[in-house]
Amino acid sequence: MLSGSKALPAGERACSWGARTWCQTQKENIVNAVTWGRRTECEDVGPLAAMWRGVCDCSGLRAAVACGLLALSVSSATAGAYNPDRSIGDVVPAWQGLPGTDGKEHGWDELADRDFVVVVFTCNSCPYAVDYEARVNSLAKKYAGAESRVAVVAINANLIAEDAPAAMEKRAADRGFVFPYLFDESQEVPKSFGALRTPEAYLLNRKREILYMGAIDDNTDASKVEKTYLEDAITASLAGKPVAEAETPPVGCLIRFKRRRR
Repeated sequence: MLSGSKALPAGERACSWGARTWCQTQKENIVNAVTWGRRTECEDVGPLAAMWRGVCDCSGLRAAVACGLLALSVSSATAGAYNPDRSIGDVVPAWQGLPGTDGKEHGWDELADRDFVVVVFTCNSCPYAVDYEARVNSLAKKYAGAESRVAVVAINANLIAEDAPAAMEKRAADRGFVFPYLFDESQEVPKSFGALRTPEAYLLNRKREILYMGAIDDNTDASKVEKTYLEDAITASLAGKPVAEAETPPVGCLIRFKRRRR
């Protein structure tokens, strides 16, 4: 046990190297519990949180959070570690007919000439998504010019008024977005990616194979970023190299999927 952390109940002693299976079954709880810079740090996992510059929700998920932060602090993520449905190398379906803030409909076909496509699931209403707007715009300006091998697309699937198309159009104009900002009323596109959060980023190749998925970088505070996961994946791919860290846990608000009656 790491120094400074409290003993967990016998049934929750899951953070040893010999008990990783339990941690894997708690993936959703881990992702839901971990946030950056928005909550009081858990004393139970303080040393781990410091190692990842993260903080956590202490409401009854100590073991899950501790395991999640431990895995993040001592090892790289492997494919499918955080996404409930997709692994690195999976092919995602092509989307078609998504209305954009430019008044046009957009689909995968218009990106056929690009070697790589960045897809960011985002929205207007989530404070984490707002934190990343300027960073996504800067990334698009840097890598997604008219003659570039890269395209950047943002997709919003929330169905509340603050995230409605009219509000999206205003946000895109106010912030000067240089990338297509699309609305998916069906919510099928994020589901097909296994996306759960805003923001959540993916890098695809021409075959729509996932090369990277997860967080854009390692801190919601732009002044404290040390690891630029998404940009690192883009530069490696442009250079014909494998992505060193191909999956990280997305951090943000849950996408507001419609509830289905059972």
